[in-house]
Amino acid sequence: MAHFAELDSNNRVLRVVTADQTDINNNGGDQSEQAATNFEKTVPLSELGVKWMQTSKTNSFRKKYAAVGDIYDSEKDKFLNPQPYSSWTLDANDDWQPPVAKPVTYTQVYASQEKSFPDLYNWNEDTDSWELVSDGTNP
Repeated sequence: MAHFAELDSNNRVLRVVTADQTDINNNGGDQSEQAATNFEKTVPLSELGVKWMQTSKTNSFRKKYAAVGDIYDSEKDKFLNPQPYSSWTLDANDDWQPPVAKPVTYTQVYASQEKSFPDLYNWNEDTDSWELVSDGTNP
């Protein structure tokens, strides 16, 4: 099975659909422009769609399996998650990172059993900081 992501004019993924691998192999092969063009004959683009781009369910190419809302970066030939906050930047692996590292803390819940649970944090864009949501006592 092959999979294609439909892109809009801003390279945002609109939908992801399954294609017949044999059809792809017979029309240029994986990641080829010919296969994408042929696929458009089988599954027409939607009203907002401008092109099909093959994606890999196993993440073997184009960084990750495309999901609705992802962005295709044509210069890097990768599907990327949308930027979660304006202050976050891409790292060397093209993953979004906050300007301040997320705290990693644990709260011991059951002292007799020596079990602890991770504390939960949410990013606050207004303060550029992580805010504690749950201290692990409500996992």
